[in-house]
Amino acid sequence: MSQQMQTQTGEKPYVCEVCDHSFSQKIHMLEHMRTHTGEKPYSCEICDSSFTLKQNMLVHMRTHTGEKPYSCEVCGNSFTQKIHMVDHMRRHTGEKPYSCEICDSSFTLKQNMVVHMRTHTGKKPYSCEVCGFSFTQKGSLTQHMRSHTGEKPYSCDVCSSSFVTKQHYVQHMRIHTGEKPYSCEICGSSFTLKQTMLLHMRTHTGKKPYSCEVCGLSFTQRCMLLQHVRTHTGERPYSCEICGSSFARKQTMVEHMRRHTGDKPYSCGVCGSSFIRKRLLVLHMRKHTGEKPYSCEICGSSFTQKCNMLQHKRTHTNTK
Repeated sequence: MSQQMQTQTGEKPYVCEVCDHSFSQKIHMLEHMRTHTGEKPYSCEICDSSFTLKQNMLVHMRTHTGEKPYSCEVCGNSFTQKIHMVDHMRRHTGEKPYSCEICDSSFTLKQNMVVHMRTHTGKKPYSCEVCGFSFTQKGSLTQHMRSHTGEKPYSCDVCSSSFVTKQHYVQHMRIHTGEKPYSCEICGSSFTLKQTMLLHMRTHTGKKPYSCEVCGLSFTQRCMLLQHVRTHTGERPYSCEICGSSFARKQTMVEHMRRHTGDKPYSCGVCGSSFIRKRLLVLHMRKHTGEKPYSCEICGSSFTQKCNMLQHKRTHTNTK
Protein backbone atom coordinates (compact mmCIF):
# COMPACT_ATOMS: atom_id res chain seq x y z
CA MET A 1 0.00 0.00 0.00
CA SER A 2 1.28 3.48 -0.86
CA GLN A 3 2.17 6.03 1.83
CA GLN A 4 -0.64 8.31 0.58
CA MET A 5 -3.21 5.52 1.00
CA GLN A 6 -1.93 4.75 4.50
CA THR A 7 -2.38 8.40 5.45
CA GLN A 8 -5.94 8.46 4.08
CA THR A 9 -7.00 5.20 5.77
CA GLY A 10 -5.35 6.07 9.10
CA GLU A 11 -3.21 2.93 8.98
CA LYS A 12 0.02 3.17 10.99
CA PRO A 13 2.12 0.10 10.24
CA TYR A 14 5.44 1.45 11.60
CA VAL A 15 5.76 0.93 15.36
CA CYS A 16 8.44 2.22 17.73
CA GLU A 17 10.03 -0.73 19.57
CA VAL A 18 10.73 1.43 22.63
CA CYS A 19 7.42 3.17 23.41
CA ASP A 20 4.94 1.57 20.93
CA HIS A 21 4.08 4.85 19.17
CA SER A 22 2.93 4.08 15.63
CA PHE A 23 3.36 6.01 12.39
CA SER A 24 1.93 5.96 8.87
CA GLN A 25 5.33 6.53 7.28
CA LYS A 26 8.68 4.90 8.00
CA ILE A 27 10.53 8.23 7.84
CA HIS A 28 8.41 9.58 10.70
CA MET A 29 9.16 6.51 12.80
CA LEU A 30 12.88 6.90 12.16
CA GLU A 31 12.74 10.58 13.14
CA HIS A 32 10.85 9.64 16.29
CA MET A 33 13.48 7.04 17.26
CA ARG A 34 16.00 9.87 17.61
CA THR A 35 14.10 11.08 20.71
CA HIS A 36 15.16 7.79 22.31
CA THR A 37 18.69 7.49 20.91
CA GLY A 38 19.57 11.18 21.25
CA GLU A 39 20.88 11.20 17.70
CA LYS A 40 21.06 14.68 16.14
CA PRO A 41 22.42 14.23 12.60
CA TYR A 42 21.83 17.80 11.37
CA SER A 43 24.38 20.38 12.51
CA CYS A 44 24.57 24.14 12.10
CA GLU A 45 27.69 25.14 10.16
CA ILE A 46 27.98 28.42 12.06
CA CYS A 47 27.54 27.57 15.76
CA ASP A 48 27.62 23.74 15.82
CA SER A 49 24.12 23.39 17.31
CA SER A 50 22.67 20.03 16.29
CA PHE A 51 19.13 18.87 15.63
CA THR A 52 17.11 15.69 15.21
CA LEU A 53 15.18 17.06 12.22
CA LYS A 54 16.52 18.80 9.12
CA GLN A 55 13.60 21.25 9.23
CA ASN A 56 14.55 22.35 12.76
CA MET A 57 18.11 23.00 11.59
CA LEU A 58 16.85 25.10 8.66
CA VAL A 59 14.66 27.17 11.01
CA HIS A 60 17.62 27.62 13.37
CA MET A 61 19.80 28.93 10.52
CA ARG A 62 17.43 31.90 10.22
CA THR A 63 18.66 33.12 13.62
CA HIS A 64 22.02 33.65 11.91
CA THR A 65 20.81 34.94 8.53
CA GLY A 66 17.99 37.08 9.92
CA GLU A 67 15.62 35.63 7.32
CA LYS A 68 11.93 35.95 8.24
CA PRO A 69 9.96 34.60 5.29
CA TYR A 70 6.49 34.72 6.85
CA SER A 71 4.87 38.17 6.97
CA CYS A 72 1.65 39.42 8.54
CA GLU A 73 -0.64 40.93 5.90
CA VAL A 74 -2.18 43.27 8.47
CA CYS A 75 0.76 44.96 10.21
CA GLY A 76 3.83 43.77 8.29
CA ASN A 77 5.56 41.98 11.17
CA SER A 78 7.63 39.06 9.89
CA PHE A 79 8.54 35.72 11.45
CA THR A 80 11.03 32.88 11.03
CA GLN A 81 8.32 30.19 11.25
CA LYS A 82 4.84 29.94 9.79
CA ILE A 83 3.38 28.76 13.11
CA HIS A 84 4.59 31.98 14.78
CA MET A 85 2.90 34.05 12.08
CA VAL A 86 -0.34 32.07 12.54
CA ASP A 87 -0.20 32.67 16.32
CA HIS A 88 0.43 36.37 15.71
CA MET A 89 -2.55 36.71 13.34
CA ARG A 90 -4.88 35.80 16.19
CA ARG A 91 -4.05 39.16 17.79
CA HIS A 92 -5.72 40.80 14.82
CA THR A 93 -8.62 38.36 14.44
CA GLY A 94 -9.27 37.89 18.16
CA GLU A 95 -9.41 34.13 17.65
CA LYS A 96 -8.81 32.09 20.80
CA PRO A 97 -9.06 28.45 19.78
CA TYR A 98 -7.80 26.92 23.04
CA SER A 99 -10.36 26.78 25.86
CA CYS A 100 -10.10 25.77 29.51
CA GLU A 101 -12.43 22.85 30.27
CA ILE A 102 -12.95 24.06 33.83
CA CYS A 103 -13.64 27.81 33.63
CA ASP A 104 -14.13 28.45 29.89
CA SER A 105 -11.24 30.92 29.66
CA SER A 106 -9.88 30.92 26.13
CA PHE A 107 -6.40 31.54 24.75
CA THR A 108 -4.67 32.30 21.46
CA LEU A 109 -1.79 29.90 22.22
CA LYS A 110 -2.01 26.28 23.40
CA GLN A 111 0.95 26.82 25.75
CA ASN A 112 -0.90 29.66 27.50
CA MET A 113 -3.87 27.35 28.05
CA VAL A 114 -1.58 24.64 29.46
CA VAL A 115 -0.03 27.14 31.90
CA HIS A 116 -3.50 28.44 32.86
CA MET A 117 -4.69 24.89 33.68
CA ARG A 118 -2.08 24.78 36.42
CA THR A 119 -4.02 27.48 38.31
CA HIS A 120 -6.75 24.87 38.68
CA THR A 121 -4.58 21.81 39.30
CA GLY A 122 -2.02 23.60 41.48
CA LYS A 123 0.75 21.92 39.51
CA LYS A 124 4.08 23.73 39.71
CA PRO A 125 6.58 21.60 37.79
CA TYR A 126 9.56 23.99 37.94
CA SER A 127 11.40 24.05 41.27
CA CYS A 128 14.30 26.15 42.55
CA GLU A 129 17.25 23.98 43.59
CA VAL A 130 18.39 26.63 46.07
CA CYS A 131 15.29 27.42 48.18
CA GLY A 132 12.67 24.94 46.98
CA PHE A 133 10.18 27.48 45.62
CA SER A 134 8.19 26.05 42.70
CA PHE A 135 6.60 27.73 39.70
CA THR A 136 4.03 27.07 37.00
CA GLN A 137 6.29 28.36 34.21
CA LYS A 138 9.96 27.80 33.39
CA GLY A 139 10.38 31.52 32.69
CA SER A 140 9.21 32.36 36.22
CA LEU A 141 11.82 29.98 37.65
CA THR A 142 14.52 31.60 35.48
CA GLN A 143 13.59 35.06 36.79
CA HIS A 144 13.47 33.77 40.38
CA MET A 145 16.97 32.27 40.12
CA ARG A 146 18.29 35.77 39.51
CA SER A 147 17.24 36.65 43.07
CA HIS A 148 19.91 34.18 44.17
CA THR A 149 22.57 35.01 41.59
CA GLY A 150 21.99 38.79 41.51
CA GLU A 151 21.99 38.68 37.71
CA LYS A 152 20.33 41.64 35.97
CA PRO A 153 20.73 40.96 32.25
CA TYR A 154 18.68 43.87 30.91
CA SER A 155 20.53 47.20 30.95
CA CYS A 156 19.36 50.69 30.02
CA ASP A 157 21.56 52.34 27.39
CA VAL A 158 20.58 55.79 28.65
CA CYS A 159 21.23 55.67 32.40
CA SER A 160 22.85 52.23 32.91
CA SER A 161 20.11 50.97 35.24
CA SER A 162 19.80 47.19 35.03
CA PHE A 163 16.83 44.90 35.54
CA VAL A 164 16.01 41.28 36.32
CA THR A 165 13.21 41.01 33.76
CA LYS A 166 12.76 42.33 30.24
CA GLN A 167 9.31 43.64 31.21
CA HIS A 168 10.76 45.90 33.92
CA TYR A 169 13.42 47.12 31.47
CA VAL A 170 10.75 47.97 28.84
CA GLN A 171 8.70 49.81 31.47
CA HIS A 172 11.77 51.74 32.62
CA MET A 173 12.63 52.86 29.08
CA ARG A 174 9.31 54.71 28.91
CA ILE A 175 10.71 57.12 31.52
CA HIS A 176 13.25 58.22 28.90
CA THR A 177 11.02 58.04 25.81
CA GLY A 178 7.92 59.50 27.45
CA GLU A 179 5.82 56.73 25.91
CA LYS A 180 2.48 56.19 27.62
CA PRO A 181 0.76 53.36 25.72
CA TYR A 182 -2.18 52.83 28.08
CA SER A 183 -5.03 55.34 27.77
CA CYS A 184 -8.20 55.88 29.80
CA GLU A 185 -11.27 55.44 27.57
CA ILE A 186 -13.23 57.93 29.67
CA CYS A 187 -10.98 60.98 30.10
CA GLY A 188 -8.07 60.29 27.77
CA SER A 189 -5.36 60.28 30.45
CA SER A 190 -2.43 58.08 29.42
CA PHE A 191 -0.04 55.98 31.50
CA THR A 192 3.25 54.13 31.16
CA LEU A 193 1.95 51.05 33.02
CA LYS A 194 -1.26 49.10 32.44
CA GLN A 195 -1.68 48.60 36.20
CA THR A 196 -1.55 52.36 36.77
CA MET A 197 -4.26 52.85 34.15
CA LEU A 198 -6.46 50.21 35.81
CA LEU A 199 -6.03 51.95 39.18
CA HIS A 200 -6.91 55.27 37.55
CA MET A 201 -10.11 53.78 36.12
CA ARG A 202 -11.35 53.30 39.68
CA THR A 203 -11.54 57.08 40.04
CA HIS A 204 -14.26 56.94 37.39
CA THR A 205 -16.02 53.74 38.49
CA GLY A 206 -15.72 54.43 42.20
CA LYS A 207 -14.59 50.86 42.76
CA LYS A 208 -12.73 50.38 46.06
CA PRO A 209 -12.08 46.66 46.45
CA TYR A 210 -9.94 46.83 49.60
CA SER A 211 -11.87 47.34 52.87
CA CYS A 212 -10.73 47.89 56.45
CA GLU A 213 -12.08 45.21 58.81
CA VAL A 214 -12.00 47.65 61.72
CA CYS A 215 -13.89 50.73 60.48
CA GLY A 216 -15.20 49.71 57.06
CA LEU A 217 -13.35 52.34 55.02
CA SER A 218 -12.49 51.07 51.53
CA PHE A 219 -9.61 51.88 49.21
CA THR A 220 -8.67 51.60 45.54
CA GLN A 221 -5.27 50.03 46.30
CA ARG A 222 -4.10 47.37 48.75
CA CYS A 223 -1.09 49.45 49.80
CA MET A 224 -3.43 52.29 50.80
CA LEU A 225 -5.42 49.86 52.97
CA LEU A 226 -2.23 48.64 54.67
CA GLN A 227 -1.22 52.23 55.41
CA HIS A 228 -4.68 52.98 56.80
CA VAL A 229 -4.69 49.93 59.08
CA ARG A 230 -1.64 51.40 60.82
CA THR A 231 -3.86 54.26 62.06
CA HIS A 232 -5.66 51.60 64.11
CA THR A 233 -2.63 49.57 65.18
CA GLY A 234 -0.30 52.53 65.72
CA GLU A 235 2.43 50.70 63.84
CA ARG A 236 5.20 52.93 62.44
CA PRO A 237 7.67 50.61 60.72
CA TYR A 238 9.80 53.30 59.05
CA SER A 239 12.34 55.08 61.26
CA CYS A 240 14.69 58.01 60.65
CA GLU A 241 18.30 56.97 61.18
CA ILE A 242 19.26 60.47 62.29
CA CYS A 243 16.65 61.56 64.85
CA GLY A 244 14.71 58.37 65.49
CA SER A 245 11.32 59.68 64.34
CA SER A 246 9.09 56.90 63.05
CA PHE A 247 6.45 56.90 60.36
CA ALA A 248 3.57 54.77 59.11
CA ARG A 249 4.47 55.41 55.45
CA LYS A 250 7.86 54.93 53.80
CA GLN A 251 7.32 57.98 51.57
CA THR A 252 6.72 60.17 54.63
CA MET A 253 10.01 58.97 56.11
CA VAL A 254 11.86 59.67 52.82
CA GLU A 255 10.46 63.22 52.74
CA HIS A 256 11.36 63.70 56.41
CA MET A 257 14.97 62.64 55.73
CA ARG A 258 15.26 65.51 53.25
CA ARG A 259 14.85 67.95 56.16
CA HIS A 260 18.12 66.57 57.51
CA THR A 261 19.97 66.29 54.21
CA GLY A 262 18.60 69.46 52.63
CA ASP A 263 17.79 67.52 49.47
CA LYS A 264 15.10 69.20 47.35
CA PRO A 265 14.72 67.05 44.22
CA TYR A 266 11.72 68.83 42.70
CA SER A 267 12.67 72.04 40.89
CA CYS A 268 10.59 74.72 39.16
CA GLY A 269 11.57 75.13 35.53
CA VAL A 270 10.47 78.78 35.58
CA CYS A 271 12.12 80.35 38.61
CA GLY A 272 14.41 77.60 39.92
CA SER A 273 12.71 77.18 43.31
CA SER A 274 13.12 73.63 44.65
CA PHE A 275 11.02 71.54 47.01
CA ILE A 276 11.23 68.36 49.09
CA ARG A 277 7.84 67.11 47.84
CA LYS A 278 6.44 66.85 44.34
CA ARG A 279 3.08 68.08 45.66
CA LEU A 280 4.68 71.36 46.82
CA LEU A 281 6.13 71.89 43.34
CA VAL A 282 2.69 71.32 41.77
CA LEU A 283 1.16 73.94 44.07
CA HIS A 284 4.02 76.36 43.36
CA MET A 285 3.65 76.01 39.59
CA ARG A 286 0.09 77.36 39.84
CA LYS A 287 1.57 80.73 40.81
CA HIS A 288 3.18 80.85 37.39
CA THR A 289 0.33 79.32 35.36
CA GLY A 290 -2.50 81.01 37.25
CA GLU A 291 -4.33 77.69 37.46
CA LYS A 292 -7.03 77.54 40.13
CA PRO A 293 -8.62 74.10 39.86
CA TYR A 294 -10.87 74.31 42.95
CA SER A 295 -14.08 76.33 42.51
CA CYS A 296 -16.80 77.37 44.95
CA GLU A 297 -20.15 75.92 43.86
CA ILE A 298 -21.99 78.85 45.42
CA CYS A 299 -20.26 81.97 44.09
CA GLY A 300 -17.80 80.63 41.50
CA SER A 301 -14.63 81.85 43.23
CA SER A 302 -11.66 79.62 42.39
CA PHE A 303 -8.56 78.67 44.38
CA THR A 304 -5.19 77.01 43.91
CA GLN A 305 -5.67 74.63 46.85
CA LYS A 306 -8.66 72.57 47.97
CA CYS A 307 -8.21 73.55 51.62
CA ASN A 308 -8.51 77.25 50.72
CA MET A 309 -11.70 76.57 48.78
CA LEU A 310 -13.24 74.67 51.70
CA GLN A 311 -12.30 77.47 54.09
CA HIS A 312 -13.92 79.98 51.73
CA LYS A 313 -17.17 77.96 51.53
CA ARG A 314 -17.61 78.37 55.26
CA THR A 315 -18.10 82.11 54.72
CA HIS A 316 -21.33 81.21 52.94
CA THR A 317 -22.56 78.81 55.61
CA ASN A 318 -21.27 80.89 58.57
CA THR A 319 -19.49 77.84 59.99
CA LYS A 320 -15.99 77.75 61.41
